[in-house]
Amino acid sequence: MLPGFLIYSIFYAGPTVFALYLSFTDWNGVADAYNFVGLSNYKELLTDSPIFTQSLGNNLKFTLTVLIFQTILSLFFAILVAKNSKKNVFFRAIFFFPTIVASVSIAFIWTFMYDPNIGVINSLLNKVGLEQLGQSWLGNQKIAIYSLAFVQFWAHTGQVLIIFVAGLQAIPKELYEAISLEGATKWQTFRHITWPLLAPSATIVIAYTTIQSFKAFDLVIAMTGGGPSHSTEILSTFLYHEAFTNFRFGYSSAASVIFMIIIAVITVLQFKLLKSDDVKY
Repeated sequence: MLPGFLIYSIFYAGPTVFALYLSFTDWNGVADAYNFVGLSNYKELLTDSPIFTQSLGNNLKFTLTVLIFQTILSLFFAILVAKNSKKNVFFRAIFFFPTIVASVSIAFIWTFMYDPNIGVINSLLNKVGLEQLGQSWLGNQKIAIYSLAFVQFWAHTGQVLIIFVAGLQAIPKELYEAISLEGATKWQTFRHITWPLLAPSATIVIAYTTIQSFKAFDLVIAMTGGGPSHSTEILSTFLYHEAFTNFRFGYSSAASVIFMIIIAVITVLQFKLLKSDDVKY
């Protein structure tokens, strides 16, 4: 256990404790000297930081959108490709492929597709006579965060699809045969057999998607950098800008502690609500 413990301590536990320590200082990340400021960083974040509040709101919008669509789509496609066949294995690979592509590469591709002048999306809308639906997808403050959320769940739906496929394949076929003899419809089969026995997999998917979405960074920073006017600023990019642009490492550390607490609380509440006995935390 020692190697694993050392790696965890050096790269996870140590930096976490150090960030907590820095959150009570005004360190700028460069100078050797700094002052202890107590809870003033936390006070400023919670009472006098509209950008932090906006970032939290954007993060919730982003996470909720990704969570809903990614979970529904991944479950839908998992049901379609659950049976082991050459065709289904091929489609699983196709769905999974975006997951192995670098997020920055995906960001550049979708930035080009979202371009209001030469982008593929607006061009297609023009060709089918729906030019009135064309948008500046990343420049419109009202929809920019949702445009990013679409890219996020497009890229990661195949990843959680594999978890659902594994859960579906673990359900005994005898249960489907028994309920089929009772004359159950497909919806009744899904409601009374598939979904209840898929609950442990769903718990993992929902928790993982929530954490992954809250921690999204590279996609946002590469596509919008948090703009326009902070409309796509989320907590991770807020931390980055405060630390490496404004050189407020102590302030950024305080925000990271709050960030960590938010993720922990949401994850625990999800496990409580879903009441899964197979997932321990």
